[in-house]
Order: sequence, then structure tokens, then C-alpha cells
Amino acid sequence: MKKLRDIMRHGFLFTIQRSARVADAVRTMAANNVGIVAILDGDRLCGVFSERDVVRKVVDRGLDPVETRVADVMTARLVIADADEDYQSAMQKMDQANIRHLPVVSGERLLSMLSIRDLMRVAIEDHDAEIEYLKEYLYQVPPGIGRQSG
Repeated sequence: MKKLRDIMRHGFLFTIQRSARVADAVRTMAANNVGIVAILDGDRLCGVFSERDVVRKVVDRGLDPVETRVADVMTARLVIADADEDYQSAMQKMDQANIRHLPVVSGERLLSMLSIRDLMRVAIEDHDAEIEYLKEYLYQVPPGIGRQSG
């Protein structure tokens, strides 16, 4: 079974310091076409800030994105996964927490951010491989059956 370490897409992790403003985080998300950024305190993961946070915690409350600090509206109660965790366990965590992005860590080091789409892609590949295996098993022709004796 694939581990998250095998699935991580390197270079697709965008971070903002907790002292940054919401407008800066939104610009980073828009420029990189991502729906979430990891929030760091120095080099330590302390939260995430997503499109959902923008809508629910900034726009809905009438806060000014230029004045509001990310630290004041980020999601600080994190669901995280270890890089050596299997992808099905990670999908289950995401489903139970009703989240679409999962920070992947090794020890205290943030390595990647995986989306449910990343994990679904792996699940589909696994199922396709299993289906092919079962087809081969079901339709395997035993040795000697297809030969004509003369």
C-alpha cells in the first residue's frame, strides 16, 4: 500500500508566516492556483489558511483583509498525517474531519500538503490495478488448453 511519502508532490507547498496579512495569503493562493497555504511560526507549522477560512472568517465577519492578520483567522486545530502513513488512513482522517487538504509531516518538519484529489487519484490507480489482476486471474487460460493435438 502506498505511503504518503510516495505520493507527495514536491514543490507544491506554499507557506506564509503567521504575522502576514490575509490579503498576502490570498495573493499567494491566487498566484499559485491553490486553495490553501500552510501558516508558519518561524519554521514550525502552526496552522493553515484556506479559501474556506477566507469566506467564513474574513468575508462573513466583514473583516478587512489588508488589516487582518492571518494568525487571527487561520485554522489552528490541525489534522496532520505522517509521511509514512498509508494513503487510505489519510483519506479516512480527511473524511472524518471534513477537510480537503492534509499537511504531511515527518517529526516536526512540514513536508507537503496533499489534497483529497491527490489521494483519490492514487485510490483509482490502485483499484484499476486490482481490477486488471482479477481479470487476468478470471480469464487465465490453463497451459495446454489452447493447443491443437495432431
